[in-house]
Amino acid sequence: MKNNTPLNQKETQALRLIRNSVMNRGYAPSVRELMESMGYSSPRSAAMIINSLIDGGYLRRKKDNSLELLSSFAGDESNEETVDIPIVGMAACGMPMLAEENIEDYISVSTRLARPPHKYFIVRAKGDSMNMAGINDMDSVLIKRTQTAKNGDLVVALINNEATIKQYWQGEGAVLLKPVSSNKTHRPIVVADEFMIQGIVVRTIPGL
Repeated sequence: MKNNTPLNQKETQALRLIRNSVMNRGYAPSVRELMESMGYSSPRSAAMIINSLIDGGYLRRKKDNSLELLSSFAGDESNEETVDIPIVGMAACGMPMLAEENIEDYISVSTRLARPPHKYFIVRAKGDSMNMAGINDMDSVLIKRTQTAKNGDLVVALINNEATIKQYWQGEGAVLLKPVSSNKTHRPIVVADEFMIQGIVVRTIPGL
């Protein structure tokens, strides 16, 4: 579909809000978020504008119901590209985290966040052991797949077939996985060789 349908003022405003959300957060706003940003009292008005932008060829609704930007507008020089990232559960249950059985869904994420050629996945955080690092209970966390890390990185590590998000520190003969929390009941985990790094934290995505 060609994007030669002229935009009115509200459509231009909505498209800019969607584009900025994709660029800054990696995903489009919800209908309710768009409603609030545009000062509407009903989500129906925001939904109608989204449908108008889809009909005009500026947006596309993907299989997971997320929105994809299809074109530049109003002087923008480049299109926003996205890539589908799997969402997996925190508990690995004896299987590799990215085994098909663990994949709950897929979501489109901006390539500004999920930069190729690296591979990525999203996990849901549990508990408050990393709240001082900006990772709260039930936050979705974008992870870059890698089996190595440097001191100070926030990593997803697999210990006894369960995944945990902690800060990585390596010393002589052992690795320390530290919580970064206001809850002092959380203690560092000292591990030897019986663990595996699954990836490095890139960005927290609250409310996904």
